[in-house]
Amino acid sequence: CCVLFSLFFFFFFLGVGKTTLIQKVSQALKSSGVPIDGFYTQEVREGGRRTGFDVVTLSGNRGPLSRVSSSSDSSASRREYRVGQYVVDLVSFEQLVLPTLRNVNHGGDTEKTICVIDEIGKMELFSQAFIQAVRQTLAGSGTVVLGTIPIPKGKPLDLVEEIRSRKDVKVFNVSKENRNSILQDILAAVESCRK
Repeated sequence: CCVLFSLFFFFFFLGVGKTTLIQKVSQALKSSGVPIDGFYTQEVREGGRRTGFDVVTLSGNRGPLSRVSSSSDSSASRREYRVGQYVVDLVSFEQLVLPTLRNVNHGGDTEKTICVIDEIGKMELFSQAFIQAVRQTLAGSGTVVLGTIPIPKGKPLDLVEEIRSRKDVKVFNVSKENRNSILQDILAAVESCRK
């Protein structure tokens, strides 16, 4: 008898290279012939200053996740989703991410597919469709999920806490001290979940 489950790997601490680590893990798995899809978020900088974040799919598509709000922005005619100084572009996010998650969930491969979700944070959680897609991905038996969640602070995020409390979740805490040495541990854990 075999029990199949989804596994989420979580990385904590912003600013220590979690997206770079996700990219390294993704590239190593891809070059080993492992089926992998998903997305990561990437900082957008202009003139040395962070102006927002983009969503980048592993298939190479890119679009805005959020941008710094300027005082001249007029949002009277539409609902604005904000995190701090950033305005979230929910339409762009959903257009890029939802088809990717659906494709991973409907893969017909006999081997488990890796699904990268970087990240499940405040900006992404404005999307109810994204929350539903993440839950469906976790419920699937043919997918191993490699994801990132924020460190707990302030008001708990329901989906993040739900995922954190799952018994089939392996959490890796990433710091500046271990970010270069943890790669092999993550790759080994992903490979063991694919068996």
